[in-house]
Amino acid sequence: MNKFICNTCGVQTESAGTVPEHCWICTEERQYVNPKGQSWTTLEEMVASNTYSNEILSEEEGLSSITTVPSFGIGQTAYLVQGENFNILWDCISYLDTATIETVKELGGIDAIALSHPHYYSTQVEWAETFDAVIYIHEDDKQWVTRPSDRIIFWSGETLEVAEGFTLHRIGGHFKGAAILEWKDGSAGKGVLLTGDIVRVVADRQWVSFMYSYPNFIPLPAPTVERMAVQLNEIRFDRVYDAFHRIVMNEAREAVQNSAKRYVDALNGVLFKT
Repeated sequence: MNKFICNTCGVQTESAGTVPEHCWICTEERQYVNPKGQSWTTLEEMVASNTYSNEILSEEEGLSSITTVPSFGIGQTAYLVQGENFNILWDCISYLDTATIETVKELGGIDAIALSHPHYYSTQVEWAETFDAVIYIHEDDKQWVTRPSDRIIFWSGETLEVAEGFTLHRIGGHFKGAAILEWKDGSAGKGVLLTGDIVRVVADRQWVSFMYSYPNFIPLPAPTVERMAVQLNEIRFDRVYDAFHRIVMNEAREAVQNSAKRYVDALNGVLFKT
């Protein structure tokens, strides 16, 4: 029995005796099946290959990024946030080895894992079991869990305080249960949002964007982005970290609002004429 990992999205399945025919995540319109065909690996195969390692960097006091090198799957970055006697892993990556475990334990371990949306579920149960952590997923995305576990807590409503200083906000958009993490003490007490790609920092780091599907270029409707902007405006933050190690360093709350307006104006045909 193996727990297979999709090579395209990096999400792990529950134990199976044979290779699955399709990836439940990739066959949905927000993701894609590799043009070369569906392929799978396992965490054991990844470790044995000696191909991968995880780069763990200190981003600011209390925050470390974790990224697999070379890139695997979607290539997202996870973040370990250290609070007062409580550490939370924001989003997850597929690769986990002894070196990563040792470094994370040196940083205080993991008490909880919180996920922005299904594309980053990866090997979340492996991480949770390794560090004796619980997993927080919004109940609206329950159907996308490909490896069930008693460690998963399906939360409901619009906000959840996971621990002092850490609040999850369901803002939807990319997925119905799409969430972001508010870290109140981040950026020297001015507040940080960790957004996955629910709010994605673009090439010009003073702007962000919002999408239903990034690889397939499907935009979100204007009313959805307007609603998201209202919710985001109610949160105090000065900095944003997205899933691909892009950061709006300062005045991020204003940047998000400006970006939402620009996005809506573009969809409504008032931003430009071409």
